[in-house]
Amino acid sequence: MQDKQRTPATVDDYIAQFAPDVQQILTAIRAVIRSTAPDAEEKIGYQMPGFYQNGGLVWFGAHKHHIGLYPTPGGLTAFEEELAAYKGSKGSVHFPLDQPIPYDLIAKIVEFRLAENLQKKKNPRKQP
Repeated sequence: MQDKQRTPATVDDYIAQFAPDVQQILTAIRAVIRSTAPDAEEKIGYQMPGFYQNGGLVWFGAHKHHIGLYPTPGGLTAFEEELAAYKGSKGSVHFPLDQPIPYDLIAKIVEFRLAENLQKKKNPRKQP
């Protein structure tokens, strides 16, 4: 399990901290995000893997019993029905490790977040 004292330097370092079965899931999630947002920059943020394009898109992390996906509250609200079966919080959804990971849904969330960030770039909020 992840060492809470050390922030990994790279996404590869982050994934390498976990058991092989969890590494396989993390690697698959990473591949889904990369293929959905190929121009996004990958880096460690909030001590976990994150993807950035015109701002933060999505982060993900492994926990004892689940994989957390952190797509910002807007990314969760847009998929409220599809995510209803999963626990989570205001900014995250928890995919249990003992259930199939919904990779297609993760791709849809990333697509949504990418569109959301591109829209923000086109229409920045006006300063008062």
